[in-house]
Amino acid sequence: MDDTLTELVAYLEGQEAPHIVFDQQYRIVAANAAYRAQFSPQASVLGRTCYEVSHHFNVPCDQAGETCPLVKARQTGRHERVLHLHHTPRGEAYVNIELMPLKGAGGSPRYFVEKMEEVQLARGRATDQGLVGRSPAFRRLVEQVQRVAPSAASVLLLGESGTGKELVARALHEASPRKSRPLVVVDCASLTETLFESEVFGHERGAFTGASTAKQGLVEAADGGTLFLDEVGDIPLTMQVKLLRLLESGTYRRVGSTELRHTNVRVVAATHRQIRQMVADGRFREDLYHRLNTFPIHLPALRERQEDVPLLAEALLQRLAPERRLSLSRGAQQMLKRHPVPGNVRGLRNVLERAVLLCDGGVIDTPVLQEALAMDEPVGSAAPHVAPQPANARDQLRQQAVALAQRSPGRRAEVAASLGISERTLYRWVQQAG
Repeated sequence: MDDTLTELVAYLEGQEAPHIVFDQQYRIVAANAAYRAQFSPQASVLGRTCYEVSHHFNVPCDQAGETCPLVKARQTGRHERVLHLHHTPRGEAYVNIELMPLKGAGGSPRYFVEKMEEVQLARGRATDQGLVGRSPAFRRLVEQVQRVAPSAASVLLLGESGTGKELVARALHEASPRKSRPLVVVDCASLTETLFESEVFGHERGAFTGASTAKQGLVEAADGGTLFLDEVGDIPLTMQVKLLRLLESGTYRRVGSTELRHTNVRVVAATHRQIRQMVADGRFREDLYHRLNTFPIHLPALRERQEDVPLLAEALLQRLAPERRLSLSRGAQQMLKRHPVPGNVRGLRNVLERAVLLCDGGVIDTPVLQEALAMDEPVGSAAPHVAPQPANARDQLRQQAVALAQRSPGRRAEVAASLGISERTLYRWVQQAG
């Protein structure tokens, strides 16, 4: 180890954040105490490649579908920053990576220093809370959230109903310097024009009939924290100008008062509406739109992240019935991925909650999931919304399962697996068939 590298390693050893140093061949030549404690407490990483340790790849990241910061740093000669999904002793976790090239005598990079920070707002494995996913669309969402969260910029969350906008707003708040202060939610869709002004800005005693006492508004309650305006597209036009004043100056007045009050809030807004079209139609103020739209984030629909469905289902089952430790059979997972669940993640949760109630054992198999899916009815229609298959598909599956089990009584586990049902369900059907 040369003198420059020795000095660098000594410096990094005292840093609180995990750091590693590697060479042009991706081989790790140093790892500080913070890295060893967080990412590799049991084994040495020296001499191993960064992509093998972090990803269990046998080729560099850019050859395995990931963005490689080293390749980018070679091209630019500058710091690079990427979001990766790393293997850790606690399972896979999202890690924010900052890479700095160290130039040698010839001017080209000789070593690379990589600083790592585990991202707490999302997980690449099923958990009982927070954002969960692994798909490219989900990773783009996580990267945008963790980049804007530390700032004071207004954020506009765009996407269909049921995509998890309130969950993302909460993640933005928890990853911001305001996390010790309140996150206050304003459900704009449920507030009339009169109620909106009173609820959001508060009112004084006697301001209107029934105002027997003064009331603090949600803006005041959120002081120092985050104000989440859910379904901001439903705010009445007359109230939009007052909201604009709040965003531009941090000031507002309670209903029935002339006193100008100040508050310090970070605004996160969300809508499922085509808000730019609303601006064009004159139904939403253009100046307010631009104030809210400082940093827009599109939340992907479930169909844009189909590969996340089994992982989301596992996480939702943990939240719906933590004491039962339920799982989906392989056949049920495939059915769920193929089925266009209405309502996005919220709709998926509804389907799984039904399946939990319909399931008697520990595994939700194909017939149970099929029954849960068949309970959906499209709006304006009495016909059940099911995947294209015969109306008596469950009976046909039962008959097929019983026939196969009777022909091969010693291979019932294989029969059940081939049909996507649990062995317990197969046994029950055979018993009922006599």
